[in-house]
Amino acid sequence: MTAEQPLRFWDIKSSPPVEKTCYAPNPWKARLALNFKAVPYGTTWTPITDVTRVRTALAVPPVRKFADGSDFHTLPLLFNPATGEYLGDSFDIAVYLQKHYPDAGAGDLFPPQPPAALNFTVPPGAEILIPLTEARPGAFQDYAQFNVHVDAAFTLHVQLAMDRFPFDPATEDASKAVFTGRAGVNAWEDLLLTGEARVQMLASFERMLGGLAVLYRRDESGPFLLGTKASYADCIVGGWLRMMAATLPWNEWEALRGWHNGTFGRLHDALDAFATVK
Repeated sequence: MTAEQPLRFWDIKSSPPVEKTCYAPNPWKARLALNFKAVPYGTTWTPITDVTRVRTALAVPPVRKFADGSDFHTLPLLFNPATGEYLGDSFDIAVYLQKHYPDAGAGDLFPPQPPAALNFTVPPGAEILIPLTEARPGAFQDYAQFNVHVDAAFTLHVQLAMDRFPFDPATEDASKAVFTGRAGVNAWEDLLLTGEARVQMLASFERMLGGLAVLYRRDESGPFLLGTKASYADCIVGGWLRMMAATLPWNEWEALRGWHNGTFGRLHDALDAFATVK
C-alpha cells in the first residue's frame, strides 16, 4: 500500500461535528486499531439508515443475525484499494491489520496474554437487545472470546446511553425507528431509562464492570491489561468507553470513570493516543 492508496473506513454518521460525537463502539474498536497500526486511512460517514444499502451494494455479507434469522447489517467496513479486499467486522479488521502490517505503528495488536488474563465472562441467559458478533473459528481465540463477553456486558446496559444519543439531525427520526426495530419495542421512549430503573441499571453496570476491572489490576505498571503495553483487548473495552463518553450524562460518565479505583477513566485517557478521528 502506498500513501496514494489509503484504506477506506466506514463509520456511522452522528450529529455534527462527527469528529467529536461519533459513538458507535465497533467502529471505534476498528479506529483504535487503525491508529495503533498508524496505517493511512480515511473515513466515509454513513447514515445508519443507509448501512444495509451500503453493505449490500458492496457485497459485504453481514456477520450477525437477528433472532429470526434475518441479516443484521452494521458497520464498520474497511476497504483496501491495493488489493480490493473488504472487511466487514471490527475483529476481522484488527486481525487483518495485524497480519498485513505486523510491525507497523505501535507493534503487535495481539500480543500473548498471561494465562486467564482475558477470562471475563457474562453469565449465560441474559436478555440482550441486539445480536452480538460471535467468536468465529480463527486466530486469537482468547481475544475473540473476550470480545464477545465485553460486548455482552456493555450491551446489557446500553439503554443508559439512549436518551443522549448524538443522532444526525437529518435522519434522527428514521434512525430512531431503526433502533426500535432492532430492540423489538414500539417506540423510542420505550428504550429510555429514568428514575429508579436508571439507578438500578447503573448499579448493575458498575457491578458487572467489576469483573473486568479485576483483570486490569493484575499488572499495575500501567493502564492497560499488559501494564504499559496496549493491545487489541484494550481497544475492545476502549471502543465501548468511547460510546459511553459520547452518550452518558456528564455526571454518569464521570462516575463510570471513577468506578473500581478509576480503572476505566485511566484506560480511556491512555487510549487517547490512538483516538484521532480521520
